[in-house]
Amino acid sequence: MYGARKAAGVLCTERGDGRPSVVRAALSAFVQHGARYCFPATQGGFSRGVPTGYAALSLSERILPGNDPPPVWPWEKGTSRGIAFYPLYPRVPGAVERNPALGELLALFDSMRGGNAREQALAMALLERAAEQLGNTLLRQLVFVGGAVAGLLISDR
Repeated sequence: MYGARKAAGVLCTERGDGRPSVVRAALSAFVQHGARYCFPATQGGFSRGVPTGYAALSLSERILPGNDPPPVWPWEKGTSRGIAFYPLYPRVPGAVERNPALGELLALFDSMRGGNAREQALAMALLERAAEQLGNTLLRQLVFVGGAVAGLLISDR
C-alpha cells in the first residue's frame, strides 16, 4: 500500500484549490516505463474488431506490417480481422466509434502496453506530441482511482 501511495504522490501534486494536478514529466515516465506492468496486454485468438497498437492509423503509416495478423479490439461491428488485443475497458470500441481521436490515443497506449521497442518509441513520441497539443485540457481529464492509479477518463461524449 505504501508503494501505491508513494506512486500517486509522484504523479500528482495538490493545487491551491485543493484539487490534484498532474506532474507531466512523472506521467510521461509512468506511461513509458510502467504502462505494461500496471495495464498488461491480454491477447486472445483470431477475432473481428477495431485495429489497435501498430495497426491503428497513427502507427500503421509509420510501421510496415509483418506476416502476423494485426492486433484488434474485439468488437462485433469491427471491420478488421486479427488477433484479439483486449482494451483497457470493454466499452472502448463503442466509445472509439463515436470519438476517433480517443481511439488513436488509446491505440498508442496499447503500443506502450504490448508493442515492441520500436512501436513503443514511436507511440511515446506521438503521445507526448498529443499531450503538448492538448495541454492542460488533457491533464484535467486525468483521474486518480483509489489515489494510486492514473488513467484517462474515458467518455463517449
